[in-house]
Order: sequence, then structure tokens, then C-alpha cells
Amino acid sequence: MPVYEYTALNGAGKNATGIIDADSTVAARQRLRATGIFPVDVKETSSMPKGTTSSTATFSALFKRVRPGELSAVTRQLSILLGAGVTLVSALDALIMQVNNPLLKKILAQIKESVNEGNSLAHSLSQHPKLFSQIYVNMVRAGEASGTLDLVLERLSEFSEHQQALRGRFKAALAYPVFMFFVGSLVLFFLVAFIVPNISKLFSEMNQTLPLPTIVLIGVSGFLKSFWWLVLLALVGTIVAIRQLKRTPRGQHISDLVKLKTPIIGDINTKIAIARFGATLGSLLQNGVPLISSLQIVRNIINNTLIANVIDSAMEEIQVGKGLAAPLRQSRWFPPMATQMISVGEQSGELEGMLNKIGDIYEKEAELQIMAMTSLLEPIMILTMGLAVGFIVISILLPIFEMNQMIR
Repeated sequence: MPVYEYTALNGAGKNATGIIDADSTVAARQRLRATGIFPVDVKETSSMPKGTTSSTATFSALFKRVRPGELSAVTRQLSILLGAGVTLVSALDALIMQVNNPLLKKILAQIKESVNEGNSLAHSLSQHPKLFSQIYVNMVRAGEASGTLDLVLERLSEFSEHQQALRGRFKAALAYPVFMFFVGSLVLFFLVAFIVPNISKLFSEMNQTLPLPTIVLIGVSGFLKSFWWLVLLALVGTIVAIRQLKRTPRGQHISDLVKLKTPIIGDINTKIAIARFGATLGSLLQNGVPLISSLQIVRNIINNTLIANVIDSAMEEIQVGKGLAAPLRQSRWFPPMATQMISVGEQSGELEGMLNKIGDIYEKEAELQIMAMTSLLEPIMILTMGLAVGFIVISILLPIFEMNQMIR
């Protein structure tokens, strides 16, 4: 349903502004008049500024989205307003007027209308699954049930900000090696496909046997110059085939197995998954979500079918009266230290705290390993590029040296 921003006059003749959702501009005006407000200007919040062409509007719509940082900021602001004693509807009204993103403004307005109709905040959020994840909705539901909604929203904003900061550090660590890889690959491709063929013409006129490295270089250069499109097509086809395969249960299973068993990278992926398991499960349990429901949520966000299967087995064991540590201990993917900490947490009644510690420990270990790996990637890539360029230079110089020897 479209959302409209209005300027109006209230019963006392004073200016009033706000936002309302309706089927059309006429319906929005009628709804405002029914509440004793006389609209002066009503416009759709997602409408484009004057002078914007339809093609520009279409292009902008393709990239319209809510960034994680915006959602985190809104969550923290809502927590502060509720903690200060502001009612939920009034707090949502205040957020709607502050938000600049048209899509987020529209979603918040729809949430406010849903709450006004008597629905809970969790139910209203669940109508927008692309923006609000299962963990978000379930933690809000637990906060509403326990009367600690402001505290739950604060914890959600902290959790989201922490995840964004971690993701940002990983991207920053990988940015330079990835940049070097693409630039180096383009330079090598340009040398082999366009520079080497011009030099190889001189060698073809020599009428003498060329060294093996030179023959290999000329062959590779000729292939890339003539069939570069085939290499590009094969690369794109491989990527598409892998993506299609991952959409099948069997392909997803193979992909997840490779993620966990690849040397070095597999260990990092395992630690990241365990860190996410501990931090998420600990946060859910701290906010009153039952263990089985929490495990179901964690299972859906862990993003690995092998670990999800372990969690399924753990839920079955828990339902027949067993603890969480025992079934996890039987899996090869949960490290002994993690299962031992969970066992201690269950025995001491501090399971939530132990799970949060597990999240912190394995997150830091994964971060350290990633930093170490990226610091090694740089010299390895420099060495690889150096060897490739050295091979090209030697392949070109060897025939020249032989020519000099023949002249002498």
C-alpha cells in the first residue's frame, strides 16, 4: 500500500505534518478529514523529485534498499525512545519523520498502522521478512512478552553494529589482496595477449629452433589472442554452473562440505560458524526465547547444512530430555573446547554467558586467522606475479641471446 506524507491544519488551525498509508491520494485525504485534520498537501513518500525522468526513477528503484547501518540506527533510536517512556506508536511516528530513506519510511509507516490496528510489534515486523530477520522478530516477540522491549532493541542494535564492524574489518583486510589479484591478472593478460604477439613476429622470421619457454609463451599468447572470448565464456559458464548446482540439496551439501574441509579456509569457516552459533543462541536465550525455538532460529541463520544437521540432531536429543553439549560433542564440526564450555554452562546454570563467551572467543580467533592469511596473501601474490613476468621476460630474451651467439 502506498505511503503518503502530508501537511495539514488541525482543529485549532495549526500546521500538522505526518505520514499515512492509503490506496490513493484521494483515500489519504478522506482518512485525514475523518480524523478532523484538513489536508493542505499530500504526496507519496517514494515519489521522485520534480524533473526526474521515468528512466531515472526506474534506475533508482532498482537500487532502492535499506542498508544494515540504517536499520541498526533506527533500532537504537526506537530503544532510546521506548526507554524514555514514549509510547510505541509515538516513537514510530518520530522515527518516520526522521528517516530519509523512502523505502524505510514506507515500511515504518506500515508497521505503525499495523500496530495501530492492534497487532503486536513482532507481528508487524514479520510482515517484512526481507528487512527483519527471524532472529530480529523473535527477540522482539520475547521482549514484548517479558516487558523489556527497550532492552531487547538495544541488544539487537549492538549485535547488528558488532556484526557490521566485523564484516567491515574482513572486507578491509581482503581489499588490497583482491585488488592486487585483479590488477595483476589484467596486466599479465594484456602482456600475453597483445604485447607478446608483436614480439613473436620477429622470432618467426629467424628460421631457427626456438627454446621451449618461448614456444610455450607463443602458444599461450596465440590462444589467448584468438580465443579470449572462449576463456571468458568458460569462466562465466563455470560460475553459473556452480551457482545452479548450489541451489540443489546435493550441490549445497557439497559446497558446505568444501567450505569446512578446505585447508586453512575450512578452519576459518568453522570458527565463524561456531562464533555465530554461540553469539546468536546466547542472545536469544538471554532475551527469554525457549531453547528449542532458539536452536530453530540459529539453524536457519548458520548458513551451513552440515552444522544445521548437527543442530537438528541436538534438538531431537533435547526433546527427549538430554542436554545440549552431549549431541554437539558427537559432531566433528564443534570443537572440544566449545562443547566443554557448553557443558560447564549447563551444569552451572550460566549457559547464556558461556555461549556469548564462545561467540567472542571463536570470532577473535577467526579474525586473527583471516588477518594472518591476508598478510601472507600479499607476498604470495607478488611472488606469483613476479614469476609470471620473469617467465615472459626469459622467454623473450632466450632467442635474443641465441642470436647473439650465432652472430659471434
